[in-house]
Amino acid sequence: MEEIAAGVRDGALDPVQLVEDALARAADTADLNAIVHLDVDGARKAAAAHARTGALAGVPVLVKEIIEVEGLPYRCGSASMDEIGQQDAEVVRRLRAAGAIVIGLSHTHEFAYGCTGTSNRVGPCRNPHDPSRMTGGSSSGSAAAVAAGVVPLALGTDTAGSVRIPAALCGVVGFKPSYDTLPTDRVFPLSQSLDHVGVLTRTAADAAYALSVLAGMGSVTTRRPRLGVPTNPEYLQLSPEARSAWTAALEGLDTLDVRLPDWSHSFSTAANIQGPEAVANHRGRSQDRYQPDVRQRLIEAAQVKPADYRRAQEDAASITAELDAVFQHVDAVLTPTVLTTAPPLTAADVDVRRQLLNNTRLANLTRHAAVSLPIPADGLPVGLQVIAASNEQAAAVACWIEAQR
Repeated sequence: MEEIAAGVRDGALDPVQLVEDALARAADTADLNAIVHLDVDGARKAAAAHARTGALAGVPVLVKEIIEVEGLPYRCGSASMDEIGQQDAEVVRRLRAAGAIVIGLSHTHEFAYGCTGTSNRVGPCRNPHDPSRMTGGSSSGSAAAVAAGVVPLALGTDTAGSVRIPAALCGVVGFKPSYDTLPTDRVFPLSQSLDHVGVLTRTAADAAYALSVLAGMGSVTTRRPRLGVPTNPEYLQLSPEARSAWTAALEGLDTLDVRLPDWSHSFSTAANIQGPEAVANHRGRSQDRYQPDVRQRLIEAAQVKPADYRRAQEDAASITAELDAVFQHVDAVLTPTVLTTAPPLTAADVDVRRQLLNNTRLANLTRHAAVSLPIPADGLPVGLQVIAASNEQAAAVACWIEAQR
């Protein structure tokens, strides 16, 4: 990505051709349903008028459809919404200011309230490695489009794993930076306490570069890191294919055993924060046209008692302190991102949610940086998750691991 921008700035690459190539690839892969709105005219006009400046000069990008883009549909994947973006979200404004060209909107699980990528007004998003399988969600289209080679950079959001899960299942890099690194204004909220904006790219180096541009992340110095692997058994309840990939990914890495905060307590604490906040964000909206799984999830979330929500907010601080203590001994913690390869599109949502969400919720609760790196698993990808105390540390470890391959 950095090379693309440099090529545009020095005249070696033409932003018009870059956009035309992205539009052509989008058309070729339309069956994946990764892009819900392709802004052909807008992208071509932006490319023709491009000043050939900026750290992301001429880079074609996609924006998850829950992030507002001026003049483009703002529907959040829901048949209940049919609005037009009135103003660019701040993170989109930063993209444009850096010279990137927005070519359209990527598919989301409706209102970002799901981890499979199967529920959207236009149908499910399909995995580029096997269109009969899920992409994961909720940043489904962003991961699928990067994996399919449509764009080198896409924006996503992550409340319980929604950048990292589809990144893992589609075989790309998903970087959820620490809380509030990228602004969430004009991003439809799921749970304000847990929502993060993140990036999806082809490489860890690209993700680090994107965050340095969009958030001013500091420079990354790569060295052999101290890496921890959890002894908590819940993080390693893997399918045979994912276990084989996980074992192979750890070969050649020196790791220490670490104990993460209690899995069950962390998982329920995050759920008890997310649920009430999601209910509040949808209160007063007509839910008759919501996808059935999203409607059911809101019904279940409404059962969380106010006292449980308040307790969860208090418990989040102690769980975060526990993880901070782990980072006194290691530079990063490694886990599998997901417990299985991409499930079939026909798999029941309730059967796959635990396999996909199991390992990602902790970093949203504690608000630490987390990256999913792609690793192959018997023809389909899964992910290696890096959790670290800071964006710079997560990026350094991810780039170091990437360089070992």
